[in-house]
Amino acid sequence: MSTHAKRERLLLADLLDAVGPDAPTLCEGWNSRDLAAHVVVRERRLDAAGGVVVKQLASRLERVMAEFAEKPYEELIQLIRTGPPRFSPFALKQVDEASNVVEFYVHTEDVRRAQPDWTPREVDPVFQDALWSRLERTARLMGRGAPTGVVLRRPNGQTAVLNKGTPVVTVTGEPAELLMFAFGRQAVADVELDGDKDAITKLHEAKQLGI
Repeated sequence: MSTHAKRERLLLADLLDAVGPDAPTLCEGWNSRDLAAHVVVRERRLDAAGGVVVKQLASRLERVMAEFAEKPYEELIQLIRTGPPRFSPFALKQVDEASNVVEFYVHTEDVRRAQPDWTPREVDPVFQDALWSRLERTARLMGRGAPTGVVLRRPNGQTAVLNKGTPVVTVTGEPAELLMFAFGRQAVADVELDGDKDAITKLHEAKQLGI
């Protein structure tokens, strides 16, 4: 049975293939080639991937990513499609599903929504619920740098606290859009914000959202 992670992996690979190596993305300073290199390094070079969160490894990560970015673009796409090698923890179905569903969804949208002619993707209810489940578990981590209190609300009334504090801004939207907002893609997230006007402005401009 196909998993959400496997499906999102193939969608990401297809989109990267379609836009080519020099397309813009929502990741500041990265084009589609850079993003593809990031995805491959994350799964295949665990010795360097820790540089995302460990400052001491940042220079190593930058160097390894640059090496992978020099590979033929078609090779990078194929490495994404085929997935990590057997010795990688990401090769385990449970780890892949837990770690890559959000990663691949957000990065697919990073590519899709950076294109001038992008159109919204229709996300089915089952996948919306899967994204919400992950968002609930990681909301506090992603919102720890928010300048205001933030509550995420689904149209069905379910809520998750992104950050405690006052004043409180309520962000309403489907889980897929709330996820984009929580990951710092506020400008392209299809959500509604309610609360203090100054707080809403600060939250829209905040650079600290996400992991």
